[in-house]
Formats: sequence, structure tokens, C-alpha cells
Amino acid sequence: MKSRNLSRNVPRFDSFLYLRGMKESKLIIFSAPSGSGKSTILEWLMTEHPELSLAFSISCTSRKPRGKERNGVEYFFITPEEFKQRIADGEFLEYEEVYENCFYGTLKSQVERQSEVGQNVVFDVDVKGGCAIKRFYGSRALSIFIQPPSIAMLRERLEHRATDAPEVIEKRLQRAEFELSFADRFDRTVINDSLERAENEVLEIVKDFLNVQ
Repeated sequence: MKSRNLSRNVPRFDSFLYLRGMKESKLIIFSAPSGSGKSTILEWLMTEHPELSLAFSISCTSRKPRGKERNGVEYFFITPEEFKQRIADGEFLEYEEVYENCFYGTLKSQVERQSEVGQNVVFDVDVKGGCAIKRFYGSRALSIFIQPPSIAMLRERLEHRATDAPEVIEKRLQRAEFELSFADRFDRTVINDSLERAENEVLEIVKDFLNVQ
């Protein structure tokens, strides 16, 4: 699920018993401040390296589909009432309410389904969601934090993108400082001071985790 500047609601997980019987696959969690190059690295990794059997986790949302979005492809679309019931039933690894009755979350059952067909599931989430997923899966998951070389460089990248108003950039930078404080909670940190170097470093980390030569 894409990062959003909101606090996470992380349910308590009583046990790992539901994992028994699943086909063993692994999970890779990516988090980063906006503008750190995470999306570019992920697109390259998943496009250029099919041998890794990577697939994005498909999140669940209570909002309506937009444009050409399809149920079960970009998201699973359910009603706010069903989302709340699934929260009560403890079905989410993590979830958040963006605004009233607009929820996004990661279903345990969907991760299980993707794992059972041999996919190594990739999560593109904010830092709190990343930490929640890592806590739940433990050593079966690898968490990677993509870090900009500095806040000054991050500002330069955001301004160069020319997609956000100045006040939005300031909010993103404030958020980035908060997110950077979580870096030491991730298994690995990759500093993106050179895109090619960062891509290759992420590739080697992932290959080692998946035991792929």
C-alpha cells in the first residue's frame, strides 16, 4: 500500500499458527520518504528480474474504484462496513483510515493466497506499516529502507520533479524527517545517492535473502 501521512492502526496478533501449512515463500518490505527513489528501484527490480518471482501485495480499500481500476488488480474494493467488520475480525496485517470511512489495509488472507502460489510478496508501505508487517512475519520477511543521501538532496529532488506546490514539498520534508527516524528499525538501509548503485545493492540484498544465485 502506498505511503500516506497518517498514523497506523496496528492490530494485535495472537499467534503465527495460521501460517502453518502455507507454501514457503518470502516477503520483502520497502519503505522510504517520498522522493527517495523507492518506486523507481522497485519498478526496475520487478521488471528486470522475473527470476525473483516478486509480486506486489494487493491491498484492500473501502473507496470506490477510480478510472480503469479493477477489483483484485489494483485493489480489492469493499464497503466501509465490510472493512470495519474485517478490522473487528482481525483480518488485517495493518490498516489506516485516510479520512472518515475511507480505509486502506493489507489482508492476511491475500498475502497467504499469493504465497501459496509461490510468489515472493512485495510490500510498498509507509514506515509504520512496514514495521507492523515485519513484526508479524519475523524472519520470513526482509525490511528495506531506501534513504536519501540528505534532506537537502531530497528537497532538490522534490523540487526538480515539479509535481508539488512549495507548501506540499515542505510537508513532505517534515514527514521525511519523521520517517528517517525509523530507518534503524529496518533490516537493511540502502542510501540512494546513485540510482544504479542503489538498484544493484537492493538486487544483491534481495537475491541473498531469497537464496537466488
